[in-house]
Amino acid sequence: MTKQDQIYMQAAIALAKQAAENGEVPVGAIVVKDGEIIGRGSNAPIGLHDPSAHAEILAMREAASNIGNYRLVDCTLYVTLEPCAMCSGAIQHARIANLIYGASDPKTGACGSVINLMTEEKLNHHTTVKSGVLAEEAGQILSNFFRQRRLNKKP
Repeated sequence: MTKQDQIYMQAAIALAKQAAENGEVPVGAIVVKDGEIIGRGSNAPIGLHDPSAHAEILAMREAASNIGNYRLVDCTLYVTLEPCAMCSGAIQHARIANLIYGASDPKTGACGSVINLMTEEKLNHHTTVKSGVLAEEAGQILSNFFRQRRLNKKP
């Protein structure tokens, strides 16, 4: 794990905390190109009434808008949680070069935990994946969020 990876993942973690403050599952994501953050996103499916409003999708939408191209070639996506199948598909369609994520997702992770779309030979694009960057911190934010939700639902 490089110092640069840690810095960018900290930016994604800040976005995850922002999502939690908004009552959303705390996931944050950023897109980096040539050392510059060009897209940011935090989970917002509840607030936006949009099942596709995952942090990764929102970060890629902003990045694509900022560079004027739906292809995010030579970009790196940092996300606090292993992407789901929907987001993994979008990452590949956008031609993201590198994916770096924090915590693994044993329930819906599509980059190795449940399935691995990133290494599926039949697909025409393969994103390089690095996992575990600040995984403990990213995972703790999720654990705290869900623990608090369970406490709030008890009579």
